[in-house]
Amino acid sequence: MSHTPNRRLIAVVVLVPVLAALALWAFAWPAARTAPRDLPLGVAGPSAAADRLERELAGHEGAFEIHRYTDEAAARDAVEDRAVYGALVVTPQGPKLLTASAAGPAVAQLLQQAVTGPAAAQGTRVRTVDVVAAPESDPRGAALTASVLPLALAGIAAGAVVTLLGLRGTRAAAALLGASALVGVIAAGIAHSWLGVLTGDWWAEAAVLGLSSLAVSGAVAGLAALMGPAGIGVAAGVVMLLGNPFSGAASAPQMLPEPAGAIGQWLPPGAGTTLLRSVSYFDGAAATGPALTLAWWAALGLGAVLLGGALRSRRRAGTPAADAREPMAVG
Repeated sequence: MSHTPNRRLIAVVVLVPVLAALALWAFAWPAARTAPRDLPLGVAGPSAAADRLERELAGHEGAFEIHRYTDEAAARDAVEDRAVYGALVVTPQGPKLLTASAAGPAVAQLLQQAVTGPAAAQGTRVRTVDVVAAPESDPRGAALTASVLPLALAGIAAGAVVTLLGLRGTRAAAALLGASALVGVIAAGIAHSWLGVLTGDWWAEAAVLGLSSLAVSGAVAGLAALMGPAGIGVAAGVVMLLGNPFSGAASAPQMLPEPAGAIGQWLPPGAGTTLLRSVSYFDGAAATGPALTLAWWAALGLGAVLLGGALRSRRRAGTPAADAREPMAVG
C-alpha cells in the first residue's frame, strides 16, 4: 500500500504552522521592535550650544547618528536633501526642531517627542517646523504605506501569469514590460490624480511605480524560467515575507531592528517606497541608490527570463536531433 497520501497529509500539517510562524515573525517582529537606531539627525548652531545639544542627544544611546551643520540654512538643506530626517537648531529665539513628515510621519512624531518632551520638562519651548510636509490628503502616510502590498501583489501576479500562460523569452519579457508600464500609469492615476497622496511629477511617479512592479514580476518570472513553477513560490515568499514587512514604509529603515532595515532596502518593496518618497516629495533627492536597486532587480529578472527561454529552446532543438541519431530497431 502506498504511503504517499499519508506523507502529504503530514507535510501539510507540519508546513502550514511553519509558514504561519514565519509570517508572524516577519511581520510582528519589526513592528514590536520599532525604535530609532542610528537615525540621521542634524544639529546646528554656535559651537558651544551645538556641543551641549549633541551631548544631550547622546543620552539616547544608539538612537541617533548626529550630523553637524553650521547654521539653520545648512540644516534645512540637509533635511530637504534627505541627508537627515530632522535637525535641532540653536537660534537667538530659542531651539528649533526641523522635521520632514513627508519622509515618514512616524519619524517626525518621534523626533518631536524625543526633543520637545525633555526640553519642556526644563521649561524650554522648542518650536517645530515641518520643512517638507506630508500631503494634506495623507498626513499620516497611511495611503503610501498601504500601496506597498498591492504593488508587490501586482508584480507577483504578473510574473506568475506570464509563467503559467507559457510565455517564454522575448514574449515573456515584453509582457512583463507592458504590464508593469500599465501598472505604473494606473497606480499614478489613482494615487496622484484621484487621491492626491503623491505630489511630485506625475510621469516620474508612474515610472517609479512601474519599475517597482517590474522588479518583482521580473524576479518571479525569472526564477520560474530557471527553476520551474517552484520559482514562483520562492520569489513570492521573499517579497511577501521579507520585502513587505522589512520595507520600513510605515516608519523608516532606521526604525527597524537590525538587519531588517538594511535587508528591506535591498528588496523591491523597500527600495520602491524610498524612491517614491524621494520623487514625489523631495524633487528626486537621494533617489540614485533605490533606483539602482530596482533597476538591478528588473534587469536580472528579465535576463533570467531571456536565459530560461533560450535554454528551453536549445533543449527542444536538441531533442529531435538526438532522436534522429538513435538506431532503428530491427524487427
